[in-house]
Amino acid sequence: MDNLVFTQLGMTRVYFLKIVEAVPKEQANVQPDGFNNTIHWHIGHVLTVTEQFMFGFPHKTAHLPANYIELFGNGTKPADWKGDVPSEDELIIQLQDQLVRLKQIPADMLEEKLESPILGCETFGELACLTAMHEAAHLGQIQAMKRIIEHVGVNN
Repeated sequence: MDNLVFTQLGMTRVYFLKIVEAVPKEQANVQPDGFNNTIHWHIGHVLTVTEQFMFGFPHKTAHLPANYIELFGNGTKPADWKGDVPSEDELIIQLQDQLVRLKQIPADMLEEKLESPILGCETFGELACLTAMHEAAHLGQIQAMKRIIEHVGVNN
């Protein structure tokens, strides 16, 4: 993981983990007005989308349960959750484990062409860049939600 793209992925994940580990349990499932989801959902969403982009989940990897697509995939929301939903602590452990696997991806994979473009990305390296950007964007949402919950006194 000596490439700058992988360095960015690693830095983003370490910072993401630092922030989400500091979210009090009582805040994780609050959905403030104006937001579509909860902090809990964002944590699972980042995990799931990274697994999709970087490891081909659910078809090419079995590191996450298949139902994560229904829980945390694009267009999902906690109001629709059914069945077993992993806790924030469980998701954090899976994010840590995923970081270990991200660090094991060979740098030469960055040049590989994708079978078909994904959101405008044509190579695995471009998809890795998008993955880092995606995680950072959701981190910003989490930080905004946490501030609102703390300072406006949003309660569930």
